[in-house]
Amino acid sequence: MKFQSLLRPLAVVAGMATVATLAACSPADSAPAPSDGAPTRVTIQIDGAAVPYYAPLYQAVEQGYFEDEGLEVEFTYAEASSVLQNVAAGNVEFGFPNGDSVITAKSKGVDVEVVHTTYQQGIGAVLFNEETNPITSAADLKGKKIAVTDLGSPNYIQLQAMLADADLTVSDVEIVTVGSGAIVAALQGGEVDAIAFSRLRYFALESAGFPVGQMLSDEFLPSFGNVLVTSPSFREKSPEAVAGFVAALDKGIQYVIDNTDEATATVIKKYADTFAGQEEQISKVLTDVFVADLWQSEGTKENGFGYGDLKRWQSAIDAQVSFGLIDEAFDAESLVVEPGDL
Repeated sequence: MKFQSLLRPLAVVAGMATVATLAACSPADSAPAPSDGAPTRVTIQIDGAAVPYYAPLYQAVEQGYFEDEGLEVEFTYAEASSVLQNVAAGNVEFGFPNGDSVITAKSKGVDVEVVHTTYQQGIGAVLFNEETNPITSAADLKGKKIAVTDLGSPNYIQLQAMLADADLTVSDVEIVTVGSGAIVAALQGGEVDAIAFSRLRYFALESAGFPVGQMLSDEFLPSFGNVLVTSPSFREKSPEAVAGFVAALDKGIQYVIDNTDEATATVIKKYADTFAGQEEQISKVLTDVFVADLWQSEGTKENGFGYGDLKRWQSAIDAQVSFGLIDEAFDAESLVVEPGDL
């Protein structure tokens, strides 16, 4: 079993950007057909808030990649389930939620499809205090008090997969639920032995001087972070817009890879100013995590950014059935469209 120790500091602050109101939107209002060379206007709703980790999308605007594809793009923000409902309803053309939420929504009849598997891995992890509760394998979780944000969260499923790897179940640990705004503090204060949360919080804890260790969930259960989704109806109606958006996103990813420091500074200044002063740390995180692990994989080397590994997606779907999050499995091919097939 392999564990990864990433020792780059980051003060993670989830700064909320202004969210455009979607209540007045209707499918008829969105993505009007361009006339006389006018760009096609589309909206992408992103999971969470405006943070520097969405740099490829923002740089696709800054570098004119969307404009080159004939698109005028607006960003809005919401939690993942709302993003997916809005995409399916036609209130927005694109969404950028986490992949686990997409699987859950699809199983409930929410009609969306993944057109770009942007994050090739999940970002879940079990974080712990290396001094008071060192964990070197999943077996060491036995008897620990572990916090999760919700019993329906992807992190809880990933925790169960870790336990199963050591022939353990949740009955072998003490599970407590703690809200996302308090879960890190619960670990710092010694209220729990470990938390099943985001690997990105590792950097905030390390920066604060906390003796943090981590086990990456993806090593036990394949999953995905943020992915680009649209509705089948929009893809059928506007295939050029979908293909153009994907092409611009790919260029945005490559730009950030090639110009990480500059891209980070620009994004923080224009899109995520609550991160001002953290440019160096965030640039290192983008390099060490996003460039190294999330945006690129063996699959993307052969097939390009956004490659949707159907076997990996199917494993993630089947896991949600195994752990009781969805009732029935479905074929990954009904959810994932390869960027090359757009």
